[in-house]
Amino acid sequence: MKNLAVSRRYAKALILIGQEDGQAEQYNAELGSIVGLFDTQEDFEKVLINPLYNKNERKKVLEVVLAATELSAIMKSFLILLFDKKRIEFLREIASYYNDLADELKGVVKASIVSATELSQEAIDKIKEALSKKTGKNIVLKVEQDPNLIGGVVTKLGDLVLDGSVKTQLMNMRETLKKGESV
Repeated sequence: MKNLAVSRRYAKALILIGQEDGQAEQYNAELGSIVGLFDTQEDFEKVLINPLYNKNERKKVLEVVLAATELSAIMKSFLILLFDKKRIEFLREIASYYNDLADELKGVVKASIVSATELSQEAIDKIKEALSKKTGKNIVLKVEQDPNLIGGVVTKLGDLVLDGSVKTQLMNMRETLKKGESV
């Protein structure tokens, strides 16, 4: 839980800087490239976060790598700050949360639909359009299948979950019958 709070704090600070200087999208791309570097060069990430190595030597490694990149001065300073504050290990979470904040700035909201069966493209488009009208934002939709739902769909939009699955309706009906109430 602390990791999430730390990641959010740093991501929010960077997005504020990005808004101020109009470089929010660039910083998003730069964070993505650093996470990509961590993904492809696992030893680089391990060296940076491993306390068994000398801190000054680890910082020199980071500085040499940053000098060889075309990252903005703000991003280089941000990464050095993360290292100095012993937060570099949270970079993936920071980048993920920053990406969500950058999408929000652009008016983009991520949503997901889980259905029991495969949905037609027409049905997906209608759901996407309805969600877009409700929120007033562009929707990026992730569609999944889960045969355990029996029927219907479960839509997640941020923290909001709209559960129209047959499975949930049957579970609710069972609970109602257990209580002895009329349906």
